[in-house]
Amino acid sequence: MESKMAAAGGSGLGAGSRGNQANGGGGGAGSPGLGPGCVPAPGTGCSPPASGPAAAAVVIFREPMYNWQAGKTTVKERFAFLFNNEILSDVHFLVGKGLGSQRIPAHRFVLAVGSAVFDAMFNGGMATSSAEIELPDVEPAAFLALLKFLYSDEVQIGPETVMTTLYTAKKYAVPALEAHCVEFLKKNLRADNAFMLLTQVRWNIHVVHDICLQKKLRKMGYANKMGQARLFDEPQLASLCLENIDKNTSDAISAEGFTDIDLDTLMAVLERDTLGIREIRLFNAVVRWADAECQRQQLQLTPENKRKVLGKALSLIRFPLMTIEEFAAGPAQSGILTDREVVSLFLHFTVNPKPRVEFIDRPRCCLRGKECSINRFQQVESRWGYSGTSDRIRFTVNRRIFVVGFGLYGSIHGPTDYQVNIQIIHTDSNTILGQNDTGFSCDGSSNTFRVMFKEPVEILPNVNYTACATLKGPDSHYGTKGLRKVIHESPTTGTKTVFTFCYAAGNNNGTSVEDGQVPEIIFYT
Repeated sequence: MESKMAAAGGSGLGAGSRGNQANGGGGGAGSPGLGPGCVPAPGTGCSPPASGPAAAAVVIFREPMYNWQAGKTTVKERFAFLFNNEILSDVHFLVGKGLGSQRIPAHRFVLAVGSAVFDAMFNGGMATSSAEIELPDVEPAAFLALLKFLYSDEVQIGPETVMTTLYTAKKYAVPALEAHCVEFLKKNLRADNAFMLLTQVRWNIHVVHDICLQKKLRKMGYANKMGQARLFDEPQLASLCLENIDKNTSDAISAEGFTDIDLDTLMAVLERDTLGIREIRLFNAVVRWADAECQRQQLQLTPENKRKVLGKALSLIRFPLMTIEEFAAGPAQSGILTDREVVSLFLHFTVNPKPRVEFIDRPRCCLRGKECSINRFQQVESRWGYSGTSDRIRFTVNRRIFVVGFGLYGSIHGPTDYQVNIQIIHTDSNTILGQNDTGFSCDGSSNTFRVMFKEPVEILPNVNYTACATLKGPDSHYGTKGLRKVIHESPTTGTKTVFTFCYAAGNNNGTSVEDGQVPEIIFYT
C-alpha cells in the first residue's frame, strides 16, 4: 500500500528505492496502512509528520510487506526474496557513475557469508560503518548478477554482461561465479572473437583511450561506458583462445577484432609453431594490423611507420617459409623490409649453401603432441651416388598421420652441403601433395639429417603414397637390410602406427625396400 503524507525533512524511500521494493515483492494491497500522524513501528520505514518551511513537500513511501516469510518454505527461498529488496537491508551501494549509476540495497550478513572481501569490509579490522558505499568502477548489471548469485546461487550472465560480471566476481573474491563466467566464455568462444577475448584474458586491467576501440569493446560486452576494458589473468582461457586461433587461423585473422589487438598479443600469436595458415597470408594480415596501429598512433601510412609500429613482431614472420613467387610479389615490394633483408631472403631462396637469414625458417605445424619418426633400415653402408634421378619409395600407413619431413643420409667425404627437393606424391593420381626445394648440411657421419616440408602433409590410412628425394651433391651413405613393415608405438597411449613399404617402379635411383635413400619419415599422429 502506498501512502502520501506532508512532511518537512521527513524520511522515506525515493523513486529508485520504490523500484527496488517492487522488484523484491514489497507491500501488497492487503498490507495494513498507516496514515498521517501514525506512530511507526520499528523497521517499518514510516516517518512521522514534520513541520517547517518544507511541509508542502510530498514523500512517497511503501510500507514493508507483513509476514512475507510465511510463503517461503526454504532458507534459499527466503534469502532469494531479499535480493535487491529494501526489507531488512542495512547497507546500500551506489554502483556505477553518472546517469547510469544505481542505488542497490543489500544485507551485510548475506554478503559477508558469500565473499571474503565483503566480510573484511564489514567485519574486519578496518570495517566500514557507512550505510552507503560507492562503487564507481562496477557496472550495475554486473553487481546485481553478483548479488543474485550470493543470495540464491542463480547465475544470470549473457554475452553483454559476462566480462563485467567476471571482473566483479574477481574483485569480490567469488570464485564459483568466476568459474561460471569462464565456462560461459569457453562455450561461446569462436574464431571471430578469439583475438579480442585473448587480449582480455592475458593482461591486467587498463583504460582504453582509443574511442573506436572503446565502442567495439562495449559492443562486444568487453568494456564499460568509461572505456575501461576488463582484462584478466586467465591462463586456461587464454590457452583455449590460442588453440582456437591455431585451428581456425584464417577465420581468426579475418575477423574485425584482429586489427584491434595490442602488440604483445600479436607477438604471442606470431611466435606459435602451430598456426594453420600459409605465411604469406599471415604477412598480409600483419600488414593490415600495422595499418590500423598507424591510425591509432596518428601516423602516416608509410612503410617506415609500419615497420616502426611492428617492432620486434616483424622478425617473427617466417619469410623463408614462403615460395619465392609469394615473397617477390608481396613482402619484397612492400617497403617494410630493408634492401639488405630482401637480398638476403632472395639468396636464401635461390642459392646453396643457403646464407643465414635473420628470420625463423622453422615450419609452422598446425599439430599438437610429440614429433615421431621411424627408420626403415637396420644398417648403414657407404657410397650412394646421384645423377639427377630421384630416390623413391612407396608406403602406406594404417592410420591418419601428418608427415612433416624426411631424414636423409649425408656425405661419406666429411662435412658437405646438399641441395635437395623433397616430395610426397599421391601414387594413384600422381598428384604432388607437398614439396620443398631446400638444402641441408651434413657432418660426414652416418646419421640422418632432417629436411622438412613447409607445411604438414596429410596421409590417410590405406592409401598409396610415394616419398621422393632428389639430391645434388657427393656420394653419401645409404641404408641396407630394409624392413617392409615398421611399427611405431606411442609411449603414452600405446597406439600403433604401422608403415608398409613397397618398391616404387620407374626411375628411383636404385632405392628399394631393401636398400637406398629416404631412410626416415618424420610425422605427427
